[in-house]
Amino acid sequence: MTGRLEGRGAIVTGAGRGIGRAIVERLAAEGARVAALDLKVEDSPGALAIRCDVSDSASVAAAVREARAAFGRLDIAVSNAGIGAAPGDGSEPFYAGMAARNAQIAAGETPTAFADQLIHMEDAGWRGVMAVNLDGAFFLAREFVRVLAEDKAGGAIVNISSTSAQSGEGSPHYVASKAAVIGLTRQLARELAPRGIRVNAVAPGPTDTPIMQGIPAEWITSMEAAVPLGRLARPEEIAAAVAWLASDDASFTTGSVVVANGGSYFF
Repeated sequence: MTGRLEGRGAIVTGAGRGIGRAIVERLAAEGARVAALDLKVEDSPGALAIRCDVSDSASVAAAVREARAAFGRLDIAVSNAGIGAAPGDGSEPFYAGMAARNAQIAAGETPTAFADQLIHMEDAGWRGVMAVNLDGAFFLAREFVRVLAEDKAGGAIVNISSTSAQSGEGSPHYVASKAAVIGLTRQLARELAPRGIRVNAVAPGPTDTPIMQGIPAEWITSMEAAVPLGRLARPEEIAAAVAWLASDDASFTTGSVVVANGGSYFF
């Protein structure tokens, strides 16, 4: 590694596994001191583990302050925490409807079953995903910028969105939240530029992470078939894009969305 983040303080949410863990490891390898924020605190090589519920603004504020106290400074914030489903969001009838519809089509029948999720989604299911994916990104950015403003320092924010924000593929709450993250990224990039704070996003395509375990195998197979490069992304490939955006190599890049989806969809 180049050590291009040597001496910098970073915080990463959703850091316990998958893309988040890969980001923590990559930033640490490049010289940053990293606080790994997650609901389930686990030791991560070269990182300070802090328990944090990103849907709770007080929890986020406390975690950010703890990281700053430990490192003496903060330079990078990566909002990675995200979920694809929540209790009461209609996922079960959606998957059941999809299976029934696919079976009818495979049998040469005119499908009468529908893969509906919207009509089965309860308020709590909608809010559960939005609270983590969107509110969490807002809470982290707000507290991070408050710290930078106090320290009269610049920095970099990287938000993790999704290719679904452009393609529309996925569940209503997930797609809406990831599209909103891009909107938030662009607004903050304009507002925070005078402070020397850059704000960008990474939009991964289907990635081989634990979140895929809740998706039917046939759906994953169809995802892989739709990717021109012929496979799912690896978490470390997404982490590489984050590291670049967080570094001085991207010093004139703000308000951008780096797409890492193997060519499956073009922004």
